[in-house]
Amino acid sequence: MRDKLTISSKVYLFIIFFILYAPIFYLIYYSFNSGGTMNNFDSFTLDWYKELFGDTRLLIIVLNTFVIALLSALFSTIIGVLGAIGIHSVRKRQTQNTLLSFNNVLIVSPDVIIGASFLILLTMAGIKLGFYSVLLSHIAFCIPIVVLMVLPKLKEMSPSLIDAAKDLGASQWQVLTKVIIPYITPGIFAGFFMALTYSFDDFAVTFFVTGNGFSTLSVEIYSLARRGISLNINALSTLLFIFTMLLVVGYYFIAQRGNTRGLGVRK
Repeated sequence: MRDKLTISSKVYLFIIFFILYAPIFYLIYYSFNSGGTMNNFDSFTLDWYKELFGDTRLLIIVLNTFVIALLSALFSTIIGVLGAIGIHSVRKRQTQNTLLSFNNVLIVSPDVIIGASFLILLTMAGIKLGFYSVLLSHIAFCIPIVVLMVLPKLKEMSPSLIDAAKDLGASQWQVLTKVIIPYITPGIFAGFFMALTYSFDDFAVTFFVTGNGFSTLSVEIYSLARRGISLNINALSTLLFIFTMLLVVGYYFIAQRGNTRGLGVRK
């Protein structure tokens, strides 16, 4: 019976992963098609990648997307770490749960509502739609993600570490920089990479707060796809998929390194 369940579960997982990844690999496969369509594969070519790298406007959009993603991940990580430490330091359980509920609102809310809310807020504040509006919006919805990635590491940390540091004469700043931050470093890196990925891939919120003359890859790919099928979209999507996979692999190794350090400390 167990063997049957094991086989059925493996078949189920294979079907799920096939449904998820088959369209992606189909897209990647035709990014090397010289025929210019996604119907018949004529011959192997790199012309679509050459055309992609020869498009100056698109390269500027790629640069804008990377800058937005890196800056939003950096600022949201700093704010999110401080927020997670603040929530963890709250003594009352009810107050802590309330703060966590407010933190999770941006995660569980639909992207359309979040995007429209940011658009109204930025318009009322007199902030011109463009680079800064996109950056502020991305920082805002990335902060809760960082908080959720850092909080578990704070809860794993034994209070005796902080008490021992204070008994040895460490100041509040030294406790933060010498004890807390090193211990939660895996969570910080995980939050940074998650924020980077969310910012890089976001479309719905960015679509609302992007102004004329400024665009990101997600919005640009959407506009290109509406004009018709062009295999340079496949080439661009292939490069984005590879970049995302590299982020996932980097996060995996950082998480494994953090777990190894944790086991070493326990021993």
